[in-house]
Amino acid sequence: MPKAYWIANNIVHDAETYEKYKAANAAPFARHGARFVIRGGQQKVVEGTAHPRSVVIEFPSYAAALACYEDPEYQAAKAIREEVSDGTVIIVEGYDA
Repeated sequence: MPKAYWIANNIVHDAETYEKYKAANAAPFARHGARFVIRGGQQKVVEGTAHPRSVVIEFPSYAAALACYEDPEYQAAKAIREEVSDGTVIIVEGYDA
């Protein structure tokens, strides 16, 4: 079964409050088997446009990735993020060769 990924690209307007989002998402991420592959860090946009912060989170399956996003505890954390950042989140199934 292929893994799945959340791909997020955002801009944070309030770093202090964003830290509260990160603390609030820890439990649902752990519960659904999330593993950060990319969490911020240096980036250079070489094509198109993007926000300055990129995150990739790996999940054991597409179902787990969706379940995490729909988890009520994650939705509460997301409400914190939405107040202090703008961007996109894509949930995508990985390629299993």
